[in-house]
Amino acid sequence: MSDVLAVTEHRRGELRDVSLEMVSAGRDLADEMGGDLHLAVISGDVDAYADQVNREGVDAIHTVEYGEEFNHDVYAQAVEQLADDLDAEYVLMPNSVNGLDYAPAVAEGLSLPLVTDVVDFSADGELEVTREQYGGKVETTIEVSEDRAAITTRPAEWPQAEGQGDAEVSAFDADIDESQIQSTVTGFEEVAGGDVDISEAEFLVSIGRGIEEEENLPLIEALVEATDATLSSSRPIVDNGWLPANRQVGQSGKVVTPDVYIAIGISGAVQHVAGMKGADTIVAINTDPNAPIYDLADYGIEDDLFDVVPALIEEFGGEVPDV
Repeated sequence: MSDVLAVTEHRRGELRDVSLEMVSAGRDLADEMGGDLHLAVISGDVDAYADQVNREGVDAIHTVEYGEEFNHDVYAQAVEQLADDLDAEYVLMPNSVNGLDYAPAVAEGLSLPLVTDVVDFSADGELEVTREQYGGKVETTIEVSEDRAAITTRPAEWPQAEGQGDAEVSAFDADIDESQIQSTVTGFEEVAGGDVDISEAEFLVSIGRGIEEEENLPLIEALVEATDATLSSSRPIVDNGWLPANRQVGQSGKVVTPDVYIAIGISGAVQHVAGMKGADTIVAINTDPNAPIYDLADYGIEDDLFDVVPALIEEFGGEVPDV
């Protein structure tokens, strides 16, 4: 029996969606290995977070009260001690900015192999993990021959866990060595253009090369306003300086999981798809019937965006600008 410890994540007082994805990923891994799923909730309002992640499939939740926000040294110490206390065979962490910050330290501290950016698990005796390479063009399967391992999972590859669970919640008394805490969070400062976090948006209107030039942005912005959506883009738009980097969706941008994703003039390169394939409903607008985005879209409009977008603006009661 191989137990799994999955670490949840929060930021600025809110549980992150990836935490509920970790529940699903952790349950999958525990099922593959025939073990139990334990969750770690560290720092902040641990009781509230524990209640939010107490979903079906969770066997136990362990809270560590220490500070309010993520801290590398606190997480590394707490996860390492908890994994040892539980004798967990696999430590599962999100492949996020925070997760990739402390995961190597946990692996080093526990003398575990580290496998990052995993998108699937399987087991036929030994654990096998799947990773994507070359911008998602190639999948590779890696055998984890060790009895224990540290693993990070890619956000949006697993659904958010549902159903209220009845796992026991217990406080874990981590022995945090304060002399080893080398940094402290004193506040947050948004970078330029950081007024919006597209990873939290429920409705995204995203644009690509098909809008042709920056002067056509007001047309898209009118649609965004009419639909009460959030504007995002593929990489070329950011590379051209038409939108700030925090609006970029994709492998080198942000992973998004909105309820609705409208892709306007986006071909659907694998690098972009990696960042938005977790959307519930995908609508594609593209003149090319062979555009890869149509392989993923739930609805497709094979037409000129400069005809379609004005019609949508009017349908939603907006005003079409002159461009």
